[in-house]
Amino acid sequence: MTGAWADYKKKKDYLVCVDSDGCAMDTMDYKHIRCFGPCMVEQWKLGRWQNEILRRWNEINLYTMTRGINRFRGLSLALQEIDRKYCRIEDLDTLAAWVNGAEELSNDALERAMEEHGNSAGLQAALAWSRAVNAEIARLPDEEKKPFGNVKNALIYAHKNADVAVVSSANRDAVLEEWERCGLLEHTDIVLAQDAGSKAFCIGEMLKFGYDPSHVLMCGDAPGDQKAAEQKGVWFYPILVRREAACWREFMETGLDHLLDGSYGNGYQQKKTEEFLENLK
Repeated sequence: MTGAWADYKKKKDYLVCVDSDGCAMDTMDYKHIRCFGPCMVEQWKLGRWQNEILRRWNEINLYTMTRGINRFRGLSLALQEIDRKYCRIEDLDTLAAWVNGAEELSNDALERAMEEHGNSAGLQAALAWSRAVNAEIARLPDEEKKPFGNVKNALIYAHKNADVAVVSSANRDAVLEEWERCGLLEHTDIVLAQDAGSKAFCIGEMLKFGYDPSHVLMCGDAPGDQKAAEQKGVWFYPILVRREAACWREFMETGLDHLLDGSYGNGYQQKKTEEFLENLK
């Protein structure tokens, strides 16, 4: 295989996939509150409606069933709502068409799309926004970019029994920097970030190494993580908003054991799914 998988080798019979922002790393809330939303307000000059717009940005990206949506999908949704309620957004149709049709949603993919679409104001603004977001995230103090409680011990425990893959829609450089600095990277086998493709695609590529889908678990905090797991026929372990540390403790005490002994589908998956939907309803 090529790309992110070029040097990967399957070592164990089980695979645990782990999302980063909002799941392993306690970074999602403040990245959106302090970087994503404010950069959108600045890029499109929306200060007149700032409070209402930022509140909706956080609802879309953090506290409802669209939590964890790809940054460009979230941007397209927010700008379409802004276009309807507050002011016209230039060349929004081009951005929306790219978001809806592209196989990869990343800065690199957006740059390639811009080559095809010429001087698209919508795509140019989206790329400028995304780059500004990355710059703002890079400026956040390192001490604020930390894992949730129990994450490191949970990864150590998982790595003794399974291969561990980071499967994230976040910027790859940010994921690598944060996981390395926090001492998490050594307990993983591969990092699959925004540039590798969608989470479902990444899980599918990992399955090609010979894992039985019933031996694979996706740990995530968002509906997109659940959907990716379901699409590829693997199990889903939810990390609940505002209950993250407790969820990682349960993962060590109960969750992973259900995967290893083959009992994950004997009511445990249903129980965790109900808790997840109740938490974000």
